[in-house]
Amino acid sequence: MNENIDKLYKIANKKERLIIGLMSGTSMDGLDVALCKFTGSGGETEVKIVAFETVSFEEEVKDEIRKIFAKTTIDFQQLCVLNPWIGNLHGQIVNDCLKKWQISPENVDLIASHGQTVFHAPQILHKLEKFPNATLQIGDGDHVAVKTGIITFSDFRQKHCAAGGEGAPLAAYGDYLIFSKKDENRILLNMGGIANFTYLAGNLDANEVFATDTGTGNTLIDAYVKKYFGLPYDEDAKIASQGKTNQDLLNALKKNTFFKKPSGGVLLPKTTGPELFNLEYLVNAQKQSNTVKLSHEDILSTLCRFSAETIAEAIVSFAPQSYRMYGSGGGIHNPLIMSHLQQLLPNCTIQKTDVLGISGDAKEAVLFATLANEAIAGGKTDFGSRKGVPSVSMGKISFPK
Repeated sequence: MNENIDKLYKIANKKERLIIGLMSGTSMDGLDVALCKFTGSGGETEVKIVAFETVSFEEEVKDEIRKIFAKTTIDFQQLCVLNPWIGNLHGQIVNDCLKKWQISPENVDLIASHGQTVFHAPQILHKLEKFPNATLQIGDGDHVAVKTGIITFSDFRQKHCAAGGEGAPLAAYGDYLIFSKKDENRILLNMGGIANFTYLAGNLDANEVFATDTGTGNTLIDAYVKKYFGLPYDEDAKIASQGKTNQDLLNALKKNTFFKKPSGGVLLPKTTGPELFNLEYLVNAQKQSNTVKLSHEDILSTLCRFSAETIAEAIVSFAPQSYRMYGSGGGIHNPLIMSHLQQLLPNCTIQKTDVLGISGDAKEAVLFATLANEAIAGGKTDFGSRKGVPSVSMGKISFPK
């Protein structure tokens, strides 16, 4: 037997597994590195965060990614060379974190690397009938594995697409395995660049798990602040809080077909990305609403309300009457968005996932570590064959040698 296969077999049968989850979102602000200790799998999964750090990217890294990010026309060579370059970068970040944490790579069983999304193209966006749902993450898993000496799972989203999903949101799987609670309906809201939520039924039935994107989270706000203020984000919504929501612009922002519902019901689940929600989208909405002369503060205030309303409307259109909500992602640190959400969902108290034992900032990295744990030691949970949550095992395996 190949020694790598033998090692995988032994890891799968261990009582405890140390897995590093890596996540870099569409905001491209840095790499989340979560060292997690797992016991069990499926409904018996238990996870503890041993160490966590977000390593910020240098501007050079962001600039290189932006050359191809969410663009239909790119320099193909740039994409080709970035794939291993990002893989090596992520691998080196893992090495640096392990050194800082004084943990030997030999003691880590697996790495679960999400990679860097550079284009998301479900059919709802590309509208090309003969082509399937598609998404692309770079940061080659072989390079991560060789750089660290640790078996690496990567490219999780492709299996989801192959099984008929849109490649997102994948949070449904980890959310169910980690956060489900008997007799409590839960909604797990994640506000990154794009906002999404997972519904977990209190009867613990995996067939009732539901996940969908709702629209923009931080992506428009961050892009606008970077362009006009030279800042990575609007810290504590200080700029947006100085403005007022413009209803005409808000109405124009919400006119996109992504938000339209068919006459027979709710058009969910669905996914989206910065390929749709970008500064060009905002400019077009301003032209349509004759609001091109709005102040920066009013525009940012309106964008915050836009994120909040589209999140709340999606939740209200789907959720049961009784549930508890837990939030994660950068958006939960935006007090203006959170204030709007509380106003729009008056009967629901929104808490951070921190109260459930998993930091909201670390949650996505932990979820991908959970997918790797499930791929190697689980895979028996039946999520059914519904759109958005097919029962599949995700992650391609890269050996370090």
